[in-house]
Amino acid sequence: MEIKETRGIVLYNRNYREDDKLVKIFTETAGKRMFFIKHASKSKLASVIQPLTQADFLVKLNDTGLSYIDDYHGSEAYQMINEDIFILSYATYVVALADAAINDNQPDPHLFAFLVKTLALMNEGLDYEILTNIFEVQILERFGVALNFHDCVFCHRVGQRFDFSYQYSGLLCPEHYDRDERRSHLDPNVPYLLNQFQSVKFEELKTISVKPEMKQKLRHFLDDIYDNYVGIHLKSKKFIDGLGEWGNMIRKDN
Repeated sequence: MEIKETRGIVLYNRNYREDDKLVKIFTETAGKRMFFIKHASKSKLASVIQPLTQADFLVKLNDTGLSYIDDYHGSEAYQMINEDIFILSYATYVVALADAAINDNQPDPHLFAFLVKTLALMNEGLDYEILTNIFEVQILERFGVALNFHDCVFCHRVGQRFDFSYQYSGLLCPEHYDRDERRSHLDPNVPYLLNQFQSVKFEELKTISVKPEMKQKLRHFLDDIYDNYVGIHLKSKKFIDGLGEWGNMIRKDN
């Protein structure tokens, strides 16, 4: 076994036998690993193995089986996220996307940093729906999907009232709408925003302001993109889809 200290964020845990747990942690330097925690309820690790908890872990890594946590320090929970069912739902979905995007034991410090920054901005109160959209767009390449939301696939003109074509996997400018009779008929602001999302750096984000109707259009189109190109169906995403129906009732009650 290799012993090392690494920053990590807990993806999820599940019960194993009577009082033991299996804990999936995305580590900065060793990728995703499954850790075994014996007598979890009585362990000093009990508070730090909860989902969406970040800490510096001292770990014993095993490439052919379960790994182990010896100790930790500097733990951090996301208070605002955990206190709001809406933010928590989107944060859980973002974490599940990161989990699905890479194989176990595969280091990906860039994705780790991207995930940590996304969660930090959610916890600071920036628009969690748009942060989720940005994460979804920028993580597409890790699923082997490279889409261009910048220029027309035929003439490469920019700054047009673009529409999206699944047939050509890219944008059509008005002069080339006729190339695809089944083009998406998007609001042109959707590809414009997605182009911005592809290249935006979180360090540049101070505020995010997108109208509710535009958020719905972005959500619908990105759902189509993931259905057509990625093909994953996460439980956390289904939960988000249900928020529109009963989530507003919670807000009204509050």
